[in-house]
Amino acid sequence: MSKTIRPLRDRILLSREEETEQVRGGIIIPDSAKEKPQRATVVAVGDGKVLDNGARLQLNVKVGDTVLFGKYSGTEVKVDGTEFIIMKEDEVLGILENTGAATA
Repeated sequence: MSKTIRPLRDRILLSREEETEQVRGGIIIPDSAKEKPQRATVVAVGDGKVLDNGARLQLNVKVGDTVLFGKYSGTEVKVDGTEFIIMKEDEVLGILENTGAATA
């Protein structure tokens, strides 16, 4: 039986994107020495932040968005062998958007 995580209130669940490995000059950098990417895909979102007046403020991010976040943001969790990050929406620095512009 697999488990799922449902974030509460203004928290989001992220799956970190894997960096493509680049080898330069025949030197392979071990995983333990590599920096973790600060970009992830949103897997799940909470219901929104509850304001003082009781109204609920919807989140700006949605499932499937690719976001950028700070190096020490969020809390890493492991569920059924899969690593996730849970953080508040306030910790997200920005959403990467595909503008559809072709580059030459």
